[in-house]
Amino acid sequence: MALPGEQTLTSPYTRPRTARGFFLLAAVVVLLIIGAVIYGVASLLPNVPSIDAVTDYQPKIPLRIYTADHVLIGEFGEEHRDFVPIAKVPALMKKAVLAIEDKRFYEHGGIDWIRAMGAVRSNLGGGFRQGGSTITMQVARNFFLSREKLIGRKLNEVALAYKIEGKLSKDEILELYMNQIYLGQRAYGFGSASQTYFGKPLASLSVAEMAMLAGLPQNPARHNPVANPKRARQRQQLVLKSMRELDYITEAQYRQAQDEPLRINQKGREFGTHAEYVAELARQVVYAQLKEEAYTRGIVVTTTIVKADQDAAYQSMRRNVLAYDQRHGYRGPEAVIDLPADPQQRNDAIDEALQKRRSSDGLLPAVVLAASPRLVRAETVDGATIEITGAGLKFAAAGLSAGAKNAVRIAPGAIVRVSQENQKWSIVQLPQVAAAFVSIDAGTGAYRALVGGFDFNLHKFNHVTQAWRQPGSAIKPFLFSSSLEKGFSPATRILDAPLDMPGEDAGRTWSPQNDDGLFDGPITMRYALAHSKNIASVRLLRAVTVPAMHAYLGKFGFDPARHPTNLTMALGTGAVTPLQMAGAYAVFANGGFQVKPYLISKIEDARGVPIDVFKAPLAGQEENRVLDARNAFVTDSMLRDVTRYGTGAAATQKLGRGDIAGKTGTTSDAVDGWFAGYGANVVAVAWMGFDEPKSLGGREFGATLAMPIWIDYMRVALAKRPELERRAPEGVLRQDDDWIYAEYADTTEFKSIDVPAAPPTPVEPQDAAAPQQQMPDN
Repeated sequence: MALPGEQTLTSPYTRPRTARGFFLLAAVVVLLIIGAVIYGVASLLPNVPSIDAVTDYQPKIPLRIYTADHVLIGEFGEEHRDFVPIAKVPALMKKAVLAIEDKRFYEHGGIDWIRAMGAVRSNLGGGFRQGGSTITMQVARNFFLSREKLIGRKLNEVALAYKIEGKLSKDEILELYMNQIYLGQRAYGFGSASQTYFGKPLASLSVAEMAMLAGLPQNPARHNPVANPKRARQRQQLVLKSMRELDYITEAQYRQAQDEPLRINQKGREFGTHAEYVAELARQVVYAQLKEEAYTRGIVVTTTIVKADQDAAYQSMRRNVLAYDQRHGYRGPEAVIDLPADPQQRNDAIDEALQKRRSSDGLLPAVVLAASPRLVRAETVDGATIEITGAGLKFAAAGLSAGAKNAVRIAPGAIVRVSQENQKWSIVQLPQVAAAFVSIDAGTGAYRALVGGFDFNLHKFNHVTQAWRQPGSAIKPFLFSSSLEKGFSPATRILDAPLDMPGEDAGRTWSPQNDDGLFDGPITMRYALAHSKNIASVRLLRAVTVPAMHAYLGKFGFDPARHPTNLTMALGTGAVTPLQMAGAYAVFANGGFQVKPYLISKIEDARGVPIDVFKAPLAGQEENRVLDARNAFVTDSMLRDVTRYGTGAAATQKLGRGDIAGKTGTTSDAVDGWFAGYGANVVAVAWMGFDEPKSLGGREFGATLAMPIWIDYMRVALAKRPELERRAPEGVLRQDDDWIYAEYADTTEFKSIDVPAAPPTPVEPQDAAAPQQQMPDN
């Protein structure tokens, strides 16, 4: 025990009793650590790894796909990264990062000893905490080392930091850091994080938004504003406070940023339009060339797709597929689950059921909590409880009635789909029917829009390029076109009357029928195409001959091997894809030139250096001609009448234009519904059918299924395009009030097909002096 006035001796291992002693001991310890670090670093420097990874930095930038008007539609790669040169990083963004991560970055040589001593004082036994790491040290760690807090790893980190500082400028180091650091939500670098969390580039961020991003590096999971908004807000406020203390922002900026509400993008990075099928096609092309490098080199692909057209195509398809689905009634819940009485178990069961089902652009899965004919209460995938009443229950009324069948009954535990419009909820359902839509430029073949199905995330099969389906009557224009080369004309008369052909149906008699079951007798070829007369088409094919027609299809890009070599070819029993149909109809639209549809205009690397440039063929090049200009003109005139008074009349009526041409197509039992056609220089094809072929309904036709999709799209695509007038080319003239090739004019050989000669008209005896009446010419 010490005597009064004596100084107590303490062990160096005993906690000092005065602040002065504490700081003295801390200083000694720090000096010892600094000495040890300097010695360790000196011994490690010759053996640290090469820093080529930072001096020759190649960031892993994903493959990105854009529309022709530079709207992002797809991104592929494990790391979302937008490389932003340091010169283009806003000054306040850099200051926000430095304020919270490394205040003396531009003053130290890689190690901030002042900060390091502070970290040591906070935990004498813990060595360098993460809080003592400079940005240079974090770069070293991110590129070369693990994140384990071990002294050996720390010494390597310090050694590497010195080496990096000796090779790179401060701005170069900061550029590496700001583009390489992981910031949550699969976003690497501040450029990518800005798009991911706020949907805009760094240059457009507010001070509050910059502070939120600057707070992420320390712990991207803990401070993630999507997953942990409260903690993210606290971290943001700390960044703002530091920025104010360092006088990086004014008091007014500080107060405004403190109170600014942030709109965080909960879904992550979003694309400018729904073009998932387009992006996947482009990805396949790039991957075929570059393999795995495609996803890390920052490849930029520019497609020929136009955003406005793509939006119109996507919305039109969704709207009309849903309309078809509504016409054919409610099929019942997607599934039914048990709802436990225990609240926690109940919530777990609902969450598990809903997590298994993806939303589809506004069609949300929901679990029914209570159901009656007047009200349905349900919980959606985001945990919200909604109520559906009135008109919102109309579609599913059959499932809410007292006598509902089990298959359609809506009761607690039922999993249904709901959608909201004008703040009112409705019960809907995911369509089972498939559909496809594609449009191209008639002159060049460049895609303008492509929708391969109702929802890429639910069904990745691309019906535009992969679905081989019977075209039905949509193939007839090519038959009628082939007949012109044989000498027939739109004025040629064909007999529309019952036709029996023994042996044509596997040895049995084949008797083709018209869709309406009616026969019109002798009709013109123009009328036959406009009203899609099947029997007249079969008679025309007999006159053209099957071999001639079969070979003729190749002119338009069809695969003859996929078409029959018998008379059913006239009714479209072969197989085509919607894309083939678009290319084929383009030949009529552009005056006789074959086009090869193409999707990609250029592929560039991350620096904008071209890897591939696809030059569009010049429209109207004679070397690409596959059809006589006269044929294209005359066939076009017939196709325009299809949309004026024939099966496609609604197209011209609703679009109010005189240059609309096209053809409906409906296969046997309405298994496939088509509309293919064009206006101005835009060619488009719509199709609807089931993946497992079955009837679309007894009252459904190409005109009710596909044509509404086509019309809704064309209303947008042609809005700013003037009507296209077609002038008659040399070599055609008018005869019998219609067009005919000049060399076949004034001949009788091609004036009719199977039309019997009219019997002579009986002549009453007359006086010899009376003049004789001449018989009409057939």
